[in-house]
Amino acid sequence: MTTENYVYKKEVDWSLLNEGLTLPFDNQVVFGQIMGRFLKRGESKDITLYLNGHSYKAKITNVNFDPKFKRKKDTLQIRYIKGGELAKELQACFMTSYQFIKKTRELRQPGDRTMIRLPEDLKEYLAIYTTEYDDSYVLDPIVSEDIAALKQVVSGQKERILEAEFNYDVEDATSALLESECIVKIRKLNKKIGDNLKLLYNYRCQLCGCLIGEEYGSHIAEAHHIDYFVSSLNNDANNQLIVCPNHHSIIHDTNPVFDRQKRLYIYKNGVEQKLLLNRHL
Repeated sequence: MTTENYVYKKEVDWSLLNEGLTLPFDNQVVFGQIMGRFLKRGESKDITLYLNGHSYKAKITNVNFDPKFKRKKDTLQIRYIKGGELAKELQACFMTSYQFIKKTRELRQPGDRTMIRLPEDLKEYLAIYTTEYDDSYVLDPIVSEDIAALKQVVSGQKERILEAEFNYDVEDATSALLESECIVKIRKLNKKIGDNLKLLYNYRCQLCGCLIGEEYGSHIAEAHHIDYFVSSLNNDANNQLIVCPNHHSIIHDTNPVFDRQKRLYIYKNGVEQKLLLNRHL
């Protein structure tokens, strides 16, 4: 058994389906700690990617090697053989995306290199997890059928109850969240993203800065979806906040509006509350 930690949820595109992807990891706490141990700027390392029970060789590179670009944040690239076995397996996993992008590329004008994005109802993703080994990563496909099934399962559920299951990994045999493998997959990903953000903020509430439970040797913080997950199905880091249980309950009780530009909540009684801590939005 290996310990898996979330690294990134990548929207499927042509590059991913053929030769590789780029990994920003400035907010990925566990991943950053691992990378800092063995990969400096400009360096590369051979890695193994695991997908559907099979292993594939690849290379990871810290591409921030040229001072002229003046990059402040490290960026990594994972590359595998163009059109190789892993590329073929990814194309098979994401056949809907592959066929759509391939057809769109064939129809566009010569020289047009515009990024081809999938329609909202066809979008698919690849979740990437580290393991206890710094040269091994697990790939987990999230296909359009998974998302369609998820939409049906969460429809009508209460957001606060759903988030409690995400935060505390509650396993209720009667819960609709356990009805299919795809739901378990999304639930795992959501929890990993939230856990990473909790590490980023050292379990402090982004609204009040409080660290709950420290005096008892405990840390209680909860991940909250800015746009409620039951309607948005968005579990990306840019749709989650880390809050204390008190503020989490207040938010769900009052349903304030979150102003993304100003990074603040506007409550129905006129009170405005700006994020005290923010390192990822």
